[in-house]
Amino acid sequence: MKNSRLDSSFFQRDVLTVAPELLGKYITRNFGSKRIETYLITEVEAYRGFEDKACHASKGRTSRTEVMYQKGGLVYVYFIYGIHWMLNFVTGEVDNPQAILIRGVKNVTGPGRVSRLLEIDKSFYGEDLMTSRRIWVFESGMKVSINKGPRIGVDYAGPVWANKPWRFWCEIPEMGFTN
Repeated sequence: MKNSRLDSSFFQRDVLTVAPELLGKYITRNFGSKRIETYLITEVEAYRGFEDKACHASKGRTSRTEVMYQKGGLVYVYFIYGIHWMLNFVTGEVDNPQAILIRGVKNVTGPGRVSRLLEIDKSFYGEDLMTSRRIWVFESGMKVSINKGPRIGVDYAGPVWANKPWRFWCEIPEMGFTN
């Protein structure tokens, strides 16, 4: 249904199913003081469990990755390079750590830029997208053309994992926009 908040069943599936389906959905961010903004998701990357050497969970369960071991539909944020918070959505079932990095929204490309735009910080760690009053995702009803290719910036994981076509982006012809 158009304009309805995505429920837990959407997120509690395999990351490789959920990631491309997030394209063309909206993230709504309530900044308080009567300011609510909505952003179209245009680019994501999938990180899939223990075996995925590019996934933080491949190093084991830690306080940083704990939320990835919870039910799908929670927010996973982490800090990199001493300057950027990265916004991720947990997917899958309990004890099967998977997450989707939000790499782009309409007119803003790059996960650091997206998090800055959305004013994401450590306080979002573990936030439930189904009940949060600060951030949620909803259906747009929009049909998008999905592209896929290798993830960006994960060469450390080795060529097998770095070349997995687990980055997804969309073209939105009816809006005249390509990310």
